Amino acid sequence: MKILVPVKRVIDYNVKVRVKADQTGVDLANVKMSMNPFDEIAVEEAVRLKEAGIATEIVAVSIGVAQCEAILRTALAMGADRGLLIQTDQDIEPLGIAKLLKAVIAEENPGIVLMGKQAIDGDNNATGQMLSTLLGWPQATFASKVVIDGDEAKVTREVDGGLQTLGVKLPAVITTDLRLNEPRYASLPNIMKAKKKPLDTKQVADYGVDVAPRLNVLKVTEPPKRSAGIKVADANALVANLKTAGVL
Repeated sequence: MKILVPVKRVIDYNVKVRVKADQTGVDLANVKMSMNPFDEIAVEEAVRLKEAGIATEIVAVSIGVAQCEAILRTALAMGADRGLLIQTDQDIEPLGIAKLLKAVIAEENPGIVLMGKQAIDGDNNATGQMLSTLLGWPQATFASKVVIDGDEAKVTREVDGGLQTLGVKLPAVITTDLRLNEPRYASLPNIMKAKKKPLDTKQVADYGVDVAPRLNVLKVTEPPKRSAGIKVADANALVANLKTAGVL
């Protein structure tokens, strides 16, 4: 079984995000970029499935600028077999990403699409759901455990009341949550081997997909700074302050 893993290049989660002075977006100049953490978890899970003898091939796909090749090489160093870069300088919205992935899936014919539940830059949490709808495939989101049993995937996910386990027939789209696994560090020998693994580059136009934007960003601003708290003398003063603040 082949597993397709989409990966995205985002600002490293350790970096403090800066908004441009004109508030048109986030400043990416001289900023460290890395693989989206949720996608990294998806790559790790795909590699574990291959190590267990369930998967036979892992294909990593990235859609974005030329520098996304470095993210794909990271996925290859972790254990993916092939990489595909769909190169574009356009910031494509989730629907456009889902359409492109659908076209790739038509060529690759994977048994599972394993992807992060969301990207930490846009936080849309939409691409996986849109992709499953376009494909007509079942979906299991926010996976904290994945077990493949024949032609079915049993996916455990966290919900408000505890844990929920779903059974979905393959092929399916599965999105990963933080508690699914702990991604491995790519070793130096595997990083060197990744340089020799196949990585194809295509353009958006090669797929004949409409990725025209449907949203306009009006303004990007930093979140307001938190105001300092106050100390109260006793419980009665606490309740009085909560009532004044409209909490009670």
